[in-house]
Parts: sequence; C-alpha cells; structure tokens
Amino acid sequence: MSTTATAPQDATAARTARQRRRTRSRFGGYALELVMIAVAVVFLFPVYALVTLAMKDPRQIAESPLSPPAPPTFANFGDAWSSASLGPALVSSALITTVSLLLLIVLGSTGAYYLARRARGLGYGLYVLFLLGIVLPFQLGMIPLYKLVDSLGWLGTYQGMVLFYTGIQLPFTVFLYTGFIRALPADYAQAALIDGCDHRQAFTRIVFPLLRPITGTVIILNAVFIWNDFFTPLLYLGGSGKETVPVGVFSFVGQYVSDYGLVFAGLVLAALPILIVFLLLQRYVIKGFASGLKG
Repeated sequence: MSTTATAPQDATAARTARQRRRTRSRFGGYALELVMIAVAVVFLFPVYALVTLAMKDPRQIAESPLSPPAPPTFANFGDAWSSASLGPALVSSALITTVSLLLLIVLGSTGAYYLARRARGLGYGLYVLFLLGIVLPFQLGMIPLYKLVDSLGWLGTYQGMVLFYTGIQLPFTVFLYTGFIRALPADYAQAALIDGCDHRQAFTRIVFPLLRPITGTVIILNAVFIWNDFFTPLLYLGGSGKETVPVGVFSFVGQYVSDYGLVFAGLVLAALPILIVFLLLQRYVIKGFASGLKG
C-alpha cells in the first residue's frame, strides 16, 4: 500500500527536479547571452566611434562627437585619400604583403611537411630551432638585420621588406603548418608514392590541397602583422617614397592633427583592405587552429 502511495510522489519530485534544472539552464543561457552582448558592445564601440567621426565635419565633431552623423558626409574620405597619398601607400603595402605571404606559404608548408614527417634526428632539431625563432624577439637582431639589408643595397626597396618579413614570420608559419600536418594521416602521401609520385608531386597534389584551413589561418595572421607593422617600414623605407599605409597614416595624422574628420577617414581607408581579407577568411582561423591542436 505504501509503495503504491509513494510512486506518484516520486514521479512528482522527479518532474519538479527536471523543471528546476531546465529553469536554471534557461537562466544560465540568458546570463551568458547578456555577457556576450556586453562584450560585443565593448569591442564594437571603437569601430562605431571611428566610423562616426570619419563621417562628420568639424562642427559636428565639436558639438556631439559620438552621436550619429546628421547628415553624414563622405567628403572626408576623398580628401584623406588625396591628402595622405594613400593610393601609393596601399600599393606598397599590398605588394609587400602579397609577395611575403606567397613566400611564407611555399617555404613554410614545404618545410613543415618535412619536419612533420621526420620527428627524430635532424627534423626534430630543426623544429626546435624554428620554435626558438618564435620565442626570441626580433628586436634583438634589428641592428644586424638593418646592416645586412644595407650591405645588400636593399634599403628603401620592396625586396628588402619582403626578405625581412619572410625571415621574421617563417618560424611561426612553420609551427602552424607542422601542427596541422601532424594531424593528417600519412596514408594519403604514402598511397601517392606507391602509385608512382615522387615526394614533390605527393605534396603538391595530395597534401597541400588538404592544408586549406591552416593556409587561411597563415594568411590572416601574417597579413595582419605585415599590414599593420609600423616600425620596420619607417626604418627601412623612410624617405624612399615607397612607405606603407601605417607610415603614410602617421605622417598624415601629424599634418592634420586638428582635423579629426580627415584623420579618422584616413584610418578607415587604411584598415578597410585588411578588414575585408579577415572577414573573407575568418572561418579558416578557428578551423585551422582546432585541426592543428588535435595533432
């Protein structure tokens, strides 16, 4: 009799416990969403301020700097483009970044393929050497590197900048590629070798197409570093007429420091190309890191 009486009570208690768990889970989800919204607002506020100030005239900036522009003006972008000479600077930045990325992808992927498949002896020693290249700051070798580029006669040239960025970013690129290749099964390349391919053909035709996620990660991370670097182009290209976007924007800001509309318009134009590249390839960043960490 008591067993029959307690069965409905146990069922009721179980339902109550499930409802409480669902309620706690629902409130936890709402709290997490609120936190994420707050974080998004914090990160988006500088972008909002940058774009808003770029679309205002001096009077609107003086009266209400953070309110929406009413009406918005786009004349600042044209004036900033012509006054800051952003056209040649964008060409210089695009050329240096593109050539450096191509060399980093070719050298980094082929070198990482050897290191990932040779875990002992020379391969392990070279991998540790590349890791040291990540740990040691490049500022330690800034003076010897400057003297090397000067002795080659490459100061004020694009090839000097490409050589610098390729050497500086190659250890990090090899590190990313090696972790990803180690996560790939070696059977693909071995099957290609059995079918008559040599190692070069096995890598270019079989392995490299599988490296698409980590290649997107390599492009994004290296492109952001190279595009936004200020000190190195100022040191190597200063006065050559081949300055990159950060150096051009720096000189522009110093010249028009009182006209904030022009300054912020120039900053928007300088950041727009690399922002577009990031938005196009951002899905590869997490995918490349996740796949590499599995290895």
